Amino acid sequence: MSEVQKYDSGSATNIERPISDPGIEPHRVRMTDKSEKHAKTAERQISFMFLVSIVGAIIAVWGFVAFPIVGGDLSATRNNAFWMGIGMALSLLGIGFGAVHWAKTLMPDNEVSESRHPARSSDEARAKAIEIVKLADGESGFTRRKLIRRTLYGALAFFPIPAVVIFGDLGPQVGDTLKHTMWRAGTRLTKDPTGIPIKASEVTIGSVFHVIPEGLKDLEEHKLEEKAKAAVLLVRVNPGDLKEDPEKANWSYDGIVAYSKICTHVGCPVALYEQHTHHLLCPCHQSTFDLADHCKVVFGPAARPLPQLPIAVDDEGYLVAQSDFLEPIGPSFWDIRK
Repeated sequence: MSEVQKYDSGSATNIERPISDPGIEPHRVRMTDKSEKHAKTAERQISFMFLVSIVGAIIAVWGFVAFPIVGGDLSATRNNAFWMGIGMALSLLGIGFGAVHWAKTLMPDNEVSESRHPARSSDEARAKAIEIVKLADGESGFTRRKLIRRTLYGALAFFPIPAVVIFGDLGPQVGDTLKHTMWRAGTRLTKDPTGIPIKASEVTIGSVFHVIPEGLKDLEEHKLEEKAKAAVLLVRVNPGDLKEDPEKANWSYDGIVAYSKICTHVGCPVALYEQHTHHLLCPCHQSTFDLADHCKVVFGPAARPLPQLPIAVDDEGYLVAQSDFLEPIGPSFWDIRK
């Protein structure tokens, strides 16, 4: 089908001339199409590139283990980065060059032109499509060329290993650290960020306090890490509104309850309190907890209630913790219990 082009030849007159359809460029036969010997050579070349990718992944892991980064030792950092960079580059380039060389030398390179069809094909067309996929598999030699297939599987299997090793070593070793916070029996509840202790008489019904353990304000190291685990919301409600579990009846004091501020979904700070419904809302993904009913989840993606901090009052009238949290704080994926 031809089109019409309008152009200005330098005069005021526009001239219309048809443009013919150039069609599809004639197919050029490759050496691998004509010679099985060249095809076998290309197959070995592709497999070699995939093997290079595997070796690169091994080098990256070796460099990461053999040259651990030591604080203050720049040579260790340089060696670690050098060998990991070399290994990951070989791993990436091996797969990339191998795939491109495979496509250029062994896979079909005939250009085709197809007309559009309705979005939903007929059953006959779908069956035909399956036949085409099988035909393409046969033409590409993926099933028949076992050497390429096996080395590709190996390259794809080894390729992500360096990333797994690197990401697995990021940050500190967590272990049981999220199961323990700064809260101890007798630790006073203090205001965040001033560190001023809170008396029970200061907490009126409907008031909300953002709380940290006494002593956290004065920490010089790991202050933010400890705060991220120990942050608490302190709220006072009418004692009659609380649905007390008999086993936890002594965890509150005259309607004053304390719950972890760290959402059990992905760890965002729960900071919004609705007094009339006694709901706590996480602003990140709208997880909603019922403060009056042990902070159970009433809406959103959170998987479990906010952990409760058992509290009491000391001889001077200050609110204190009875113990640490009795269950892990924060996102549920840190704990096997859901």
